[in-house]
Amino acid sequence: MRVILFGATGMIGSGVLIECLEDPRVTSVLVVGRSPCSVTHPKLREILHDDFTDYTAIIDQLAGHDACFFCLGVSSAGMSEEKYHYLTYELTLSAVEVLAGLNSGMTLCYVSAAGADSTEQGRIMWARVRGKIENRLLVLFKAAYMFRPAYIQPLKGVRSKTFLYRAAYAIAGPLYPILRRVAPGQVTTTENVGRAMIQVAATGYRKQIIDSRAINELARIAGNPIEVPAS
Repeated sequence: MRVILFGATGMIGSGVLIECLEDPRVTSVLVVGRSPCSVTHPKLREILHDDFTDYTAIIDQLAGHDACFFCLGVSSAGMSEEKYHYLTYELTLSAVEVLAGLNSGMTLCYVSAAGADSTEQGRIMWARVRGKIENRLLVLFKAAYMFRPAYIQPLKGVRSKTFLYRAAYAIAGPLYPILRRVAPGQVTTTENVGRAMIQVAATGYRKQIIDSRAINELARIAGNPIEVPAS
């Protein structure tokens, strides 16, 4: 399976990259990003690309892939709806519309968030924008899956690039064993997200909206995840 990965320098994307490189079902990974992911591996190839509105210069390198794991995202904190819409919706569409045209049978796994608003009419700004991009992706791709994790525990040395998030994870990390027992449907790990994406790309899934509980189920199917009890 040949995978394109966006967002490999972020917390979720770096965790997904680790799983792709470890899983024998993934034969190659093409990382597209503005900055190096600082990983070297025989299966990994990297394209540094500055303009996320125009892929003309690299378009030939984006063809011939089986799956795209789209892990780019920003926090909406302190951001206007116009800017958040541009960074979250418009830049995502610029990439995935190109991919959809080049790879008709591609499976798309998109990292959204718990609470995304599929009606696009709710009061929460970020949820409306996330719901809008989900709805568009579900039209663009025959095999599109929206990953909506809630709390994600970083594993295998993965860290958030955002200082406030790193501080929050430092506080919440010791509580994770408790969280996964009392709220298994609300917590997952970077490892489980990566394994779930690979499993979906390899075999599909019965639902296109995939929450933390489904992520953990898929990771168990993939084999040997960090345990998150079912309920």
